[in-house]
Amino acid sequence: MRRFLGITAVAALLAGCAEGPFAVKPKAGPAGESEARESVAPVAAEAPPPPADARTADQFDTTTDEEKQAAAAAPVAAERELGSTIASLGDPTDPGFWAETPLVNTAQAGRLVYPGNGNSVQVELRPSGGEPGSGTRVSLPAFQVLGAPLTGLPELLVYAGSAG
Repeated sequence: MRRFLGITAVAALLAGCAEGPFAVKPKAGPAGESEARESVAPVAAEAPPPPADARTADQFDTTTDEEKQAAAAAPVAAERELGSTIASLGDPTDPGFWAETPLVNTAQAGRLVYPGNGNSVQVELRPSGGEPGSGTRVSLPAFQVLGAPLTGLPELLVYAGSAG
């Protein structure tokens, strides 16, 4: 139990690190452009929750290799860049491929790109309710597909509309 509380505290601390000086840089667009889309990435919540006794990243990540390959696949529909954001690890007990970001107002299909290595992952973009500059929380499996450092605060590019 003590280890679980420690992991939870670390995850909460990392999620909180994305606030403050780590600005989200929205992509400029035409006035009145809506971020709302009704579709949601098909890989967003397919994975089961991790076991209660999960302690390692591998134990928390319940996605399959096939789901990771599908999430890493190139986009099949038109998409538009929403901007860049500083990312932190989200709740590791929330399965699937997702990102909670202030760059969207409704849940929708999207894609994240890690410029550090060029990897990308299709995710469900979820509104975080945060103010611009509050950063983005990213699921553990999405971080792993991106190849981004789990304990770092990498800058990611965010795109809307990547699932077909």
